Amino acid sequence: MDVNKILSADILDIIFEGRNKEYGAYDLRKTYNKRITNALIGTILICALFLVSTLVSGNGNKGKTELIVQDVSLENVQQEEKRPEPPPPPPPPKQEPPKVEITKFTPPKIVKDEEVKEQDEIKEVEKLEDTKIGTINQEGTKDEGIVAPPVESGTGVVEAPKQEEDYDKVFTVVQIPAEFPGGLSSWAKYLERNLNRDLPVENGAPPGKYTVIVSFIVSKDGSISDVVAENDPGYGTKAEAVRVITKGPKWKPAVQNGRNVIYRHKQSITFMVSEE
Repeated sequence: MDVNKILSADILDIIFEGRNKEYGAYDLRKTYNKRITNALIGTILICALFLVSTLVSGNGNKGKTELIVQDVSLENVQQEEKRPEPPPPPPPPKQEPPKVEITKFTPPKIVKDEEVKEQDEIKEVEKLEDTKIGTINQEGTKDEGIVAPPVESGTGVVEAPKQEEDYDKVFTVVQIPAEFPGGLSSWAKYLERNLNRDLPVENGAPPGKYTVIVSFIVSKDGSISDVVAENDPGYGTKAEAVRVITKGPKWKPAVQNGRNVIYRHKQSITFMVSEE
């Protein structure tokens, strides 16, 4: 190659000067930039087509699916275990009165001395001062004014002291449960009106049921607190259920023995996604 052409010649022409350019290596290097550019353009077009098809199919699914709030009945999932009452204490043992010495009273009877039996012998008056007179002879303690314990009348069952109810604890079982203002029908309308029905579909949830169990505290004045979801079926249903219940109005408080008490309520909310 001439010296004058070197400055204007391509680097490939300089490298392949005097070599076989028809072999293929020259052509591959010569068209390298063009092939890279075509590959990038093709990749971008394929990605764009895939993105457009995804958006179009997503918009189509929204028109074919619906979200239904189901199972808004109030339920107690966990029952408080009743502790067995302690058995009453056993009745006190009966105390037998102490035996007192008794001397048999023998009416006077005139008989011969040899016919008098020992148990029928009349005792001297001095020997009867510390004993009781009866129909039999009985050994025992001297009669020194001993008084037998009084016999108690009754059933013999001693009742255990009754424990007072703690009305400041959190109840899970009460006589009158807490209730949404207006009853169950109003509670269902509140959930259906405030829940984002399209949230699971927007997050890509396939057809099916998505049940969230939420527990919360209803205080003595009916205010709601400590709203906690006990499970998470996904697709944003857990956060949505907690949000709607947290911002809700006050409830009618639970009642136990005529008093308003703190009550933990559990609510099951089911999001149902179905195809048309």
